[in-house]
Amino acid sequence: QVQLVESGGGLVQAGGSLRLSCAASGIILSIDAMGWYRQAPGKQRELVATTTSGGNINYADSVKGRFTISRDGAKNTVYLQMNSLKPEDTGVYYCNADSIYYTDMRGYSGRLLEVWGQGTLVTVSS
Repeated sequence: QVQLVESGGGLVQAGGSLRLSCAASGIILSIDAMGWYRQAPGKQRELVATTTSGGNINYADSVKGRFTISRDGAKNTVYLQMNSLKPEDTGVYYCNADSIYYTDMRGYSGRLLEVWGQGTLVTVSS
């Protein structure tokens, strides 16, 4: 079974840093794109940063220069280094993977178009 497991959220003071991790479990053949989204209380989920297998990276304007997304293809893991955190960065951060190609012990291969992690809470105090 393919899942995304996130870690690294927590409480931090404004100006501090946190690093989020998201690992895809299962027998993964490849993943086209991975990224991070967040949802603040009372707001819609929004894109934070994405990275593709080809190396294309995209950031929301609000995090450019402060956040860095990186990916370890061998580990099927994506990271989000968050520096200079602001109270407005508070929210639940969700990992997303687009087009996960996988196989299983029976030899079946398939593709999952979009997979989400369970979310990890980031709270930035002023």
